[in-house]
Parts: sequence; structure tokens; C-alpha cells
Amino acid sequence: MTGVITRGGVLAALPADHLDPLMNLAREVSFPAGVRIIEEGSRADRFWVIRSGSVALDIRVPGRRAATVEEIGAGELLGWSWLLPPRHWHLGAEAESEVWAYEFDGPAVRTLCEKDPVLGMALAIEVADAIAQRLMASRTRLLDLYGPNGSGPKW
Repeated sequence: MTGVITRGGVLAALPADHLDPLMNLAREVSFPAGVRIIEEGSRADRFWVIRSGSVALDIRVPGRRAATVEEIGAGELLGWSWLLPPRHWHLGAEAESEVWAYEFDGPAVRTLCEKDPVLGMALAIEVADAIAQRLMASRTRLLDLYGPNGSGPKW
């Protein structure tokens, strides 16, 4: 299973000799287009690495429909809230097309990371990177939708 995932994406950055124990916890799943994978605010106890397809990440906006803030695809991490308390999803997610992914049980991965601190640190860095990307995408998208003209990033 690791050969498919190590060619690129989030798991490619993990130490190769620590990847097999993590992948032993994975199970292959699929979601048809239009299926809600994550509901913002619900309990976060798992995460996915997308193998193929695309997923729209969205955020609730009071008084309006949810705003799509980012679209992710192959090799990307779906879900980081499983790692940090209070372990509730901060964004929602919906399959834009048929999605194939590796699904990981959050508590089992946290236990593995406690036993293997090298893997734990590498995974924490990847999760932190995903958080930073999602935060910037959310900020930019919400400014595009609701901010005054010219209020977005200036870089």
C-alpha cells in the first residue's frame, strides 16, 4: 500500500521507515460524489489521505449557506481535528467527485505516535502545514465573499 502513497502528497514527507506501521492502520474507503464526509462541529475521530477525486471544504456562515473555502485532491490530508482537543471538526467536507482514500482511526494513530516520536513529530508537522493552508484558504475565501473590496492579502 505504501508505494502508491509515497510518490507524492502528505505521507511522502513522513520517514519511510516509520510509514509501514502507520499504513497498517489504514483502510481503503470510497465516497460517491455529493456525499457529506465531515459535518463541521461534529466529533473528529479519524482522518483521510485522498488517493483520487476531489473534496470541497466548507465553513458555516451565519445567515447564509456554507462557503466553500478550498478544494483538495490526491495526496492531501482531509481532517486534522482528530489530533487536537477538543477533537471536533472545524470545517465541513463534501465529495465533489467520487473519492478514494485511505482512512485512519485517530485514537489508534495518536497511540502509534506516542510509541514512535519520530513519526509523531513528522505527522504533527504535516498536520500543522495542513492547518496553516486551511486557515489561509478560509481567510482568503471569506474576504473574497464578504470583505470590502481590496481587503484580501497584498502579497
